[in-house]
Amino acid sequence: MRHGLKGLCGAGAMVLPLLVVSPAMAQQRPIVEDLTAQSRTFLDHAEVREEAGGSLVIFNQVQEHQREIQQLRGEIEELRHQLQQLRNQTRQQYLDLDERLMAGSAGIEPSPEVDAESARQVVQASPSSGVSADAQAAYQSAFARVQAREFEEAISAFEAFVVEHPDNSLTANGHYWLGELHSAQGDLGAAETAFRRVIDDYPQSSKVPDALYKLGLIKARQGEPDASRGLLERVREDYPDSSAASLANDFLRQSL
Repeated sequence: MRHGLKGLCGAGAMVLPLLVVSPAMAQQRPIVEDLTAQSRTFLDHAEVREEAGGSLVIFNQVQEHQREIQQLRGEIEELRHQLQQLRNQTRQQYLDLDERLMAGSAGIEPSPEVDAESARQVVQASPSSGVSADAQAAYQSAFARVQAREFEEAISAFEAFVVEHPDNSLTANGHYWLGELHSAQGDLGAAETAFRRVIDDYPQSSKVPDALYKLGLIKARQGEPDASRGLLERVREDYPDSSAASLANDFLRQSL
């Protein structure tokens, strides 16, 4: 029995040092560590990285959308520029056509259009229509200068006619032809004055729609699109059945 106890004590003596922990060892890091804090820190970092990655994706998408918007704006500006060029080209074609300019290097002078109505009025004018024989002869002589393409002489003749015969049924026509002649010669100021005389002083004249239309074209040539539009719309609204209204409507639709 003693022998057994002695052996047991000996074995216990060998095990005891393993169970006794010194104060120094007690302050050392425990064998089993609590990884909860470390694990949590890892998760936090993972969440931050995921959040940062999502923000980067959104940032890239925004940048891409901005580039697309800038590209679309550039294309819109280019289309707008092309449209404006087309409008300017169309306006100039209309103006050139209406002016009927034939001036060039060969020295050919511009030719105002001689309309059938003016020719008819020259033939049919008589004293009974309020036109004296002298006035009729003076007007017919001036009109013949236009037909003969003698434009400087025609201007002088019509200027004399409207001064000497200020109040008859052909006076408005005389001012109208002065407007046509000055416009064809490039004197837009004098042309405007003549057309306004027709509009303001002879509102009952059949030449008012034509004078409004031609004055609208002059304003377009002078770079006044608002004034041009107002005159052409007035022709269209006040004289819808006239040929000038049809021309004004075409010009408005195509170029203004």
